[in-house]
Amino acid sequence: MRVSGCWTDFELIDTSAGERLERWGDVVLIRPDPQIIWDTPREHPLWRNAHAVYHRSRSGGGHWQAFKKLPAVWDIGYKGLRFNLKMMGFKHTGIFPEQATNWDLISDNIRAQKKPFKMLNLFGYTGAATLAAAAAGANVCHVDASKGMVSWARENACASGLADKPVRWIVDDCVKFVQKEIRRGNRYDGIVMDPPSYGRGPGGEVWKLEDQIFSLLNLCCEILSEEAQFFVLNAYTTGLSPSVMQCMLSLTFKKAFGGAVFADEIGLLVTAQDIVLPCGSTAIWRRA
Repeated sequence: MRVSGCWTDFELIDTSAGERLERWGDVVLIRPDPQIIWDTPREHPLWRNAHAVYHRSRSGGGHWQAFKKLPAVWDIGYKGLRFNLKMMGFKHTGIFPEQATNWDLISDNIRAQKKPFKMLNLFGYTGAATLAAAAAGANVCHVDASKGMVSWARENACASGLADKPVRWIVDDCVKFVQKEIRRGNRYDGIVMDPPSYGRGPGGEVWKLEDQIFSLLNLCCEILSEEAQFFVLNAYTTGLSPSVMQCMLSLTFKKAFGGAVFADEIGLLVTAQDIVLPCGSTAIWRRA
């Protein structure tokens, strides 16, 4: 498992009975996590002194219960990047801190190149991978079906001092966008993809990960440049194991370009328990 262990503004403090106790800057939150099936004693005092807890509804969704006054928006940093956080309707805050290990991998790879680098970030969400790539010197195309998420990503770029970097901000269905790029003959030296398990595009297009991911990977092969360096696939769907993801990238990118594929879980250290909580999986194709 690869662990995102370089945070100072975020900490996964403790876990128990389906919930995680987290510090986001100065804000302490309790959020549900179905993987936490152990019921351990809640001895850490912040369990009883959190700013808010998210309650999941049996009918779907849920709501936040605040115990202390919270700002509508606050920010945290990671290696020079700044992220605006908000308590969203479905337990999220705007970033996935476990993905920092992938931001570092992307940044290191881009900085190692001796020439201009073009990267595509599909399902770009609030732009953390986009900002990491832009800060490393890449020309980035950021695509997400949600206009609100793209606006949030641009806010994060401004907060990070990256507003003047060469980033194209695109609101579009990711499958349709890749198809357009094939027709336009555009190519990228690296692609990052963080698709949801289920979603809808701006025109009502339905996305279901298991049904559409392999065909999208094949389409992405057509927009990689001859000297492409990496393709990164993230997934939070429990049925999509690292081994399955590794097989898919081997049958697409490795078959087309050679190189190597590896896949693993990514996770976060639980500081009060000295364990690592799995937080999804990543498969990576690399040129070398």
